[in-house]
Amino acid sequence: MSSSKPSAFEVKSYSVWDKPTRLFHWINVILVLALILVGGIMMYRAELGITELTGKIGLKTLHVYIGYAFAINLIIRLVWGFVGNKYARLSHMFPNANSKNELMAYKSELAAGKNPQYLGHNPKGKFAVLGIMLLLITIMITGLLRAGTDIYFPPLGSAVQSYLADANVDPASLKPYDATGVNTEKAAALKPLKGLAGEVHVYAVYLLLLLILLHVFAVVYTEVKRQPGIISAMFSGKKIIQGQPKDE
Repeated sequence: MSSSKPSAFEVKSYSVWDKPTRLFHWINVILVLALILVGGIMMYRAELGITELTGKIGLKTLHVYIGYAFAINLIIRLVWGFVGNKYARLSHMFPNANSKNELMAYKSELAAGKNPQYLGHNPKGKFAVLGIMLLLITIMITGLLRAGTDIYFPPLGSAVQSYLADANVDPASLKPYDATGVNTEKAAALKPLKGLAGEVHVYAVYLLLLLILLHVFAVVYTEVKRQPGIISAMFSGKKIIQGQPKDE
């Protein structure tokens, strides 16, 4: 990247999104879509003719395995948010103490007919990215909780089995959706937590879908009206900017 400042009409290419950031983005897209697909089948399995318990457990198991990949990808991205390049860092992606002023200035420039250019996310985009990331983390945590309480999968499954096992029952012998060997009082005590985690999980996914739709609309609008090349940048890593970027 050149250190000289471009003129108002000069067009320059900048390396912005590093490879790990781009890989996370597209892997996350694929995994979220896969989770939504399998989750949708789970919700409507009866209508689809999947009525056997083995089918229900099989779908949940598939959902959890995809969820593990989703969680690993998300955790790697969060770690990369502290060690990656400037534009990959969470401190640059998320709103900060000055973000409200930046947002007001951004809106003022747009209202004045100007076209401010950004290498990273613009002030509106930072709030959207924060919202999406918080939802992804919420979905991950509640999903792992349900994986442990529903079908006794790691990282919480063994602890849940040990808690639920009746006296003189081997916790490892407990099976998903089978009350054999389960302490009924402990199962009843755990049920509200399971229910809450499940509701938060589902509604977080609904909200994520809404934010994804808004995000796609905003990206396409910005690509067409404000700053061409932001979509291709998530493939190439490079942004083409006319004039001086606001966040160089």
